[in-house]
Amino acid sequence: MGIIGYDGLAEYIRAKYPAGARVVEVGIGRCPDVALLLKDHFDLTCTDVADPGIPGIRFVRDDIFRPDQRLYRDAVLVYSVRPPPDMQPSIAAVAAAAGADLIIRPFSSEQADLRRYFRHSRCINHKGAFFYLYCP
Repeated sequence: MGIIGYDGLAEYIRAKYPAGARVVEVGIGRCPDVALLLKDHFDLTCTDVADPGIPGIRFVRDDIFRPDQRLYRDAVLVYSVRPPPDMQPSIAAVAAAAGADLIIRPFSSEQADLRRYFRHSRCINHKGAFFYLYCP
């Protein structure tokens, strides 16, 4: 597993959101670490512009710059691991439209200003997992 703190992020999500809830990962790419730990706990869908071919993961092709809003409907959480800053506002827009929380796990310290989409935000360090949580 290649992402530092992936298990801490998955643990945080499992503790905060109810089992079976709808969760969407945006931009799974070739980093399924968190999704693999969440797939048995949630109604999890992973999206990207190209199918990464990860066994056991429900994947739907979606371009976050032209998203299919139906994929995010009824989600309690939208999250993304290491999205480029230019993608973050689009991810925030779909999460906000769905009324879902948003977690962004940045590559390092890069972060887009997403306060216009959410009322509350905070930086969290949970067991080695560093990420931003945005809530409606």
